[in-house]
Amino acid sequence: MNEQIRSLEPKVLWNHFTDLNAVPRPSKKEQRVIAFVKAFGESLNLKTYVDEVGNVIIKKPATQGMETRQAIVLQSHLDMVHQKNSDTTFDFDKQGIEMYIDGDWVRAQGTTLGADNGIGVASIMSLLSSTDIPHPAIEALFTIDEETGMTGALSLKGGLLAGKIMLNLDTEADNELTIGCAGGIDITATGSYNQVKPAGNAAFTISVKGLTGGHSGAEIHLGRANANKLMNRILLNLTNEYGIKIASINGGSLRNAIPRESVAVIVADEKSATKIQTSVASLAVILKEEYKVTDPKLVVTIDKAATPAQVMDPAFQQKLLRAVYACPNGIYRMSPEISGLVQSSNNVARILVVDGAYTIQCLTRSSVDTEKQDLAAAITSAFELMGASIESGGAYPGWEPKPDAPIVKLMTDLYAEMFHAPAHVNAVHAGLECGILGTNYPGMQMISFGPNINGPHSPDECVQISSVQKFWSFLLETLKRIPAKN
Repeated sequence: MNEQIRSLEPKVLWNHFTDLNAVPRPSKKEQRVIAFVKAFGESLNLKTYVDEVGNVIIKKPATQGMETRQAIVLQSHLDMVHQKNSDTTFDFDKQGIEMYIDGDWVRAQGTTLGADNGIGVASIMSLLSSTDIPHPAIEALFTIDEETGMTGALSLKGGLLAGKIMLNLDTEADNELTIGCAGGIDITATGSYNQVKPAGNAAFTISVKGLTGGHSGAEIHLGRANANKLMNRILLNLTNEYGIKIASINGGSLRNAIPRESVAVIVADEKSATKIQTSVASLAVILKEEYKVTDPKLVVTIDKAATPAQVMDPAFQQKLLRAVYACPNGIYRMSPEISGLVQSSNNVARILVVDGAYTIQCLTRSSVDTEKQDLAAAITSAFELMGASIESGGAYPGWEPKPDAPIVKLMTDLYAEMFHAPAHVNAVHAGLECGILGTNYPGMQMISFGPNINGPHSPDECVQISSVQKFWSFLLETLKRIPAKN
């Protein structure tokens, strides 16, 4: 299947993308892809440097006749989100992504595709390996760990790059030129709890699955269901109505992915068993109706299970369910200045409660730093009331829009010229590395763009073939138009 991808146009880009997707590259485990890109740069006899954390920088001189143009930084991140469907057998640590063509789209077999940000990486590789594409001097910056903390961008030192213009190739709509983004902070609540022997002998496994999921920043405004919040709603209802006892909860996966699945094991009195099953079925109907537009494949099931040896202490169970209920999720505030832009949000990304210990992970975003801290305080308060220990980390700044920057005007005018329609110049709620990189390179003009990518951070991820062609032609023409040095 992957060999069919190599025949797509532009072939040089799709071949580099296929080679890249053969290399496992989960966030925080990028050693193999770092070595891959380093070897690639060295094979071209280009100056190649790997910094202390693993960011790779490859520098290529300008082509003949372009020596007087301003040097350009081309930037993409090496890591990808590793997500798969529950019924897909796949080892991300050992296997390359299995791709196939679906009409005008490239998809993966039951896993994330890695187009985010693999298409950007492959584009830069194509320019570095080219012998016939005119371009100014290029500084290719491949960062690590963008998806789970942006530690590559945070750790990049000043003085390594000379370019004054940076093209970030990490946007997912081909009519958008992004010039600003939200900052973020990770919040983790942890603790322990007492366990007791279950009084009942009717045990069930409740599953919430089939949700759409997606990017917890770029797609948070779509109102998609959060499996952790839905499961909590079901469990609190059953607790109040039938006094169920919870043995475990396991929902969500990555902070930057809207949770698609959650599983809980409960125990109840045998006399309530039938009523509980009926109640869950009734709740399933309600939830499917509420989310019929955003999550049409939502499924809630309840199945008999082996009785666990221990369950949560009832007092802790009440505190846990109410704290999760109180925790903000989704849009917190829309921007009063930019129409349609989410200003602040939170994703209740991961809940794991088992064997006397619990972990709850959130990713809080905002384009206003003070509001980010305020929302973080609200989330912290909800979990501190249940006695949790709170850790905040992974904070990164937002990227302040500068619509008057010369590169913005150049690319806006060029887009209209090439595609006979205005580009959508915007700021996004997702996190981009531009804001972080700008702290050590404050004078650098920055803009982000890319092809159409749907469903990033989920197994539904796909990239549009015709859009990649459009993006590629726009990138090449932009490089031709870069102005001379001042």
